[in-house]
Amino acid sequence: MEALLAFAAALVAFRFAGELLRRFRARRAPELAAWAASLLAYALASGALAWGAAAGWNEAAFRVYYLFGGLLTAPLLGVGSLLFARKRWAAPIGLLYCGLAVGIALAEPLTRAVSGESIPQAQAHLDLVPARVLAIVGNSLGTFAVIAVALATFRRQPLANALIIAGTAIAAIGSALAGLGAAETAAFTAVAAIVLYLGFTLASRSRRDAER
Repeated sequence: MEALLAFAAALVAFRFAGELLRRFRARRAPELAAWAASLLAYALASGALAWGAAAGWNEAAFRVYYLFGGLLTAPLLGVGSLLFARKRWAAPIGLLYCGLAVGIALAEPLTRAVSGESIPQAQAHLDLVPARVLAIVGNSLGTFAVIAVALATFRRQPLANALIIAGTAIAAIGSALAGLGAAETAAFTAVAAIVLYLGFTLASRSRRDAER
């Protein structure tokens, strides 16, 4: 059951990432590409969650889960928000960060083998430096960027920004409560993906209407 719920959450996030990519192809707004990449990372993390729940956790499943869930989702959300605020410098910095995150997630040796059915905790398998420090810095800065841009533009787009803040908070709570199990984490993932997608869609629509 846990594997099915995690797989369903992955499908939800994949579906909304694909819809944002479709909107990006139509409008070429860079924030849509970054937001789509963030939801795609969220979907891949949920896929790894389903993998671990169905077949037991191993090193490959853990590395996929940590890369896309622990290192990429929140920073890509922040990059999207900065691009929405017309901070074009965020794109190259985001790409540089993604390359660094992929390299560390693939190359960093594990301090202990991964096994069992419960979601692995990063502190049990990775050294603080560089893997866990990078996750802390990336998630903190990404979340800060999302909230700062949302608050700065709240008067113009109150509903969209409220949804984006709420979705970010739900995703953070889901990550913090990962120890409860795959089913609970998957539920938070699905709800966060839905709320974030609605917020991104409303924000993008408001920007398009304003540009007209």
